[in-house]
Amino acid sequence: MTTDIAPELSVSEWLNTENPLTLADLRGRPVLLHAFQMLCPGCVSHGTPQTQRAHAMFRNTDLQVIGLHTVFEHHAAMTPVSLKAFVHENRLTFPIGVDTAGVDSPIPATMASYGMRGTPTLIVIRRNGTVYHHGFGQQDDMAVGAMIAAVLGET
Repeated sequence: MTTDIAPELSVSEWLNTENPLTLADLRGRPVLLHAFQMLCPGCVSHGTPQTQRAHAMFRNTDLQVIGLHTVFEHHAAMTPVSLKAFVHENRLTFPIGVDTAGVDSPIPATMASYGMRGTPTLIVIRRNGTVYHHGFGQQDDMAVGAMIAAVLGET
């Protein structure tokens, strides 16, 4: 747990939402942010399915689930067109932002601002905008559920 305010998302394109999402607009709501790449084996086998389950399970709460496609390798293969097919084929229904390309770096903007080590990365943000959890790699379902319950219960 930290007391750092979560950096704003830098997104070039959104899927599964009519309006762009910002953390500033979501202040007052807890946020589950899942950073992934569609060619990341851990993301495909565990991270995105877990995020879709959280989105479905907590849909009647004020939790905002967000996916962030953050490409730091194989740039030519992981285009927005490919991502749209991936989202359709995997029946992902939560909002997904495409992380803005890095300036003079293969590391995308949001990935850099959060200091992510890779994908999958799971970040849980409190209602007050501070980072509750920042985890790299596969996160246990029970632990994720407990974290979501904790931030939903905060006032």
